[in-house]
Amino acid sequence: MRKYFLVAVLNITFIFAQNNLETSFEKGNGNQSATYEECVDYYQNLDDRFETIQMKEMGLTDSGEPLHIVCFSKDKNFDFNSGKAVVLINNGIHPGEPDGIDATMMFMRDLATAKIKVPQHTIVVAIPVYNIGGMLNRNSHSRANQNGPEEYGFRGNARNYDLNRDFIKLDSRNSRSFQEIFHLVNPDMFIDNHVSNGADYQYTFTCIATQHQRLGGDLGVFYKEEMHPTIMAQLKKKKIESVPYVNIHGDMPDNGFAQFMDTPRYATGYTTLFNSLGSVPETHMLKPFKDRVEVTYEYMVETVRYVDENYQKIKTLRKDNLVNYQAGKEYPLQWELDSSKVSSLEFRGYKGGYKPSAVSGKDRLYYDRKQPFIKKIPFYADYKATKSVIIPRFYIVPQSQWPIVELLKLNGIKMQPLAEDTEIEVESYKIASFETSKNPYEGHYGHYNTTVTSKTEKLKFRKGDFMIDTQQKGVKFLLETLEPEAVDSYFNWNFFDPILQQKEYFSAYVFEDLAKDLLDANPKLKEEFEAKKRADEKFAASGSAQLDWIYRHSDYYERAHLQYPVYRIK
Repeated sequence: MRKYFLVAVLNITFIFAQNNLETSFEKGNGNQSATYEECVDYYQNLDDRFETIQMKEMGLTDSGEPLHIVCFSKDKNFDFNSGKAVVLINNGIHPGEPDGIDATMMFMRDLATAKIKVPQHTIVVAIPVYNIGGMLNRNSHSRANQNGPEEYGFRGNARNYDLNRDFIKLDSRNSRSFQEIFHLVNPDMFIDNHVSNGADYQYTFTCIATQHQRLGGDLGVFYKEEMHPTIMAQLKKKKIESVPYVNIHGDMPDNGFAQFMDTPRYATGYTTLFNSLGSVPETHMLKPFKDRVEVTYEYMVETVRYVDENYQKIKTLRKDNLVNYQAGKEYPLQWELDSSKVSSLEFRGYKGGYKPSAVSGKDRLYYDRKQPFIKKIPFYADYKATKSVIIPRFYIVPQSQWPIVELLKLNGIKMQPLAEDTEIEVESYKIASFETSKNPYEGHYGHYNTTVTSKTEKLKFRKGDFMIDTQQKGVKFLLETLEPEAVDSYFNWNFFDPILQQKEYFSAYVFEDLAKDLLDANPKLKEEFEAKKRADEKFAASGSAQLDWIYRHSDYYERAHLQYPVYRIK
């Protein structure tokens, strides 16, 4: 009898262990975050036990490990084209900010066990850990200002890239695999979980709602005025106060601040290009890890609930938004804060000030948590376009620009190769000016303040060169990458640097005689030359500058220099 009793006890213990779905965060003291192996094993266990959960291995990362996606669907239908809404949750882009990693493990479990309200019309997709290399680089010190957990990952990936700057340039395998996932699931809502740096204040939860003007049209208005405020109001009912991401570093937020402008290099800046609504939860680094995980969890609960209740409207708005980006319409390429549009924001902060540093003796910033306040401060949520372009009907990308062609295809851009050699009237760009960073940034010495000149001309294109219709889902992606003056254009990210270097030149002692012949044969050119000498003393004093000017105004000057090798058809 004792033998059978012991076997029964062992069986009950085994079954209890099997049914125990506690995460590493829950098993610990609220200051533990799952390791990469624990995270993947946990989701595999959910997949094994629940038919509503499915884990898939996707593309590789720089670490050599594959990305995974974990999907929840109430009716076990994981077809992303089924008409359901899709919410995509990204975790661990900065693994030193692990709140979303642990919160999402609990969230997916609670969906599977129906501990929380289960969405009827929404598939929830989670990337457990995006920056796997960074998560494997586990430590306790790289987030010097952060209040827990005891161990966490590192910001840089396996090749030391910040993946939240890599959504356009695609230097990492992680980013390329992410884009395959993104276009596979085509999310209606995208959440990228983070932890903030910067000023001190009372809030545990802050959030970047993607810039509504870049979403555009009724979709942007809906997100700014309906969806995001409603989700924040639901959090408030749960006694979770929230505020827009406090984009203040080294100063106090008392005088107000602006909404963060998420350009396409960032996660939500990229997803916005395909009309996906997006947010970046930014829990506050100085609050306890346990509290940060819990508010991240609740934000995901309320966001999925809202999407599920409004999925048809969201899908319609996304589809209809494409009408705002038809050929012939204006598209903003550069923005600046519109300081004329300001609202009043109730802000819960701490009294700050300056006092002598115990280290340097110089003034240092401090906050006094014994003196909390609630007061109205200015908030700037609007930007205005400073440079725009007319959307062309087509782009032409020569097949020689195969790195660009590969990135466009990776982003679902449809293109048609020319069936034969063809002469086409196009608008062409010449790079007129640009500046280049003196310091490296994410593996690049990027360009900025780029300007172009344009002209209309007939050019011969070869069979196999690519004609790209702008009237497709990725029209905003095309404009942001192919227009050189756009902030995160492929030109500004150095993809076209070979055109900035001349490949041929002249020997001055030979070209002297040819230059005279060119001026004698072209009176108009000679008059322009003489006028420049009269107007520019430095030019008039330099023989080499004069020869160079004549060379650049002759047929001998190579066409490829500064000629942007992507063309527009109006």
